[in-house]
Amino acid sequence: MIATDIREQMKQAMRDKDQVALDTYRGVLSAFTSELVATGKTPQDEVSDDLALKVIQKLIKQRKDAISQFEAGGRADLADEEKKQLAFLEKFQPAQMSEAEIRTIAEAKKTELGITDKAKAGVLTGAVMKAVAGQADGSVVKAVVESLF
Repeated sequence: MIATDIREQMKQAMRDKDQVALDTYRGVLSAFTSELVATGKTPQDEVSDDLALKVIQKLIKQRKDAISQFEAGGRADLADEEKKQLAFLEKFQPAQMSEAEIRTIAEAKKTELGITDKAKAGVLTGAVMKAVAGQADGSVVKAVVESLF
């Protein structure tokens, strides 16, 4: 269970006095609780691995967005802090698919759905995102799909 692993990592971060890791893991556990409440469950309910991965993917995306914003704003110090947190989050992310693997899935879905024009690219992107199930970044999937037209 991912949630259990994160709790153990948080305890270790406390022992090691690693403030960045501790803050990151506390943020993840807080996000788990928020997601449970948002889906109508109680905070004491068990966090499934699917839910945990969904939340972690969202947090990774937030970190990447923050890094690009901080770098654009000339705040390298804040960007570095986000990069450190991102490294801890990426440990829990499933292995990412290569662009070639994504292209194979996208071509198969394009044929399966009978999509011939670029107007349906959004539908194809959605189908490919479901097929890769969190094993690929959305921006990579979008780029692959756009290259098929």
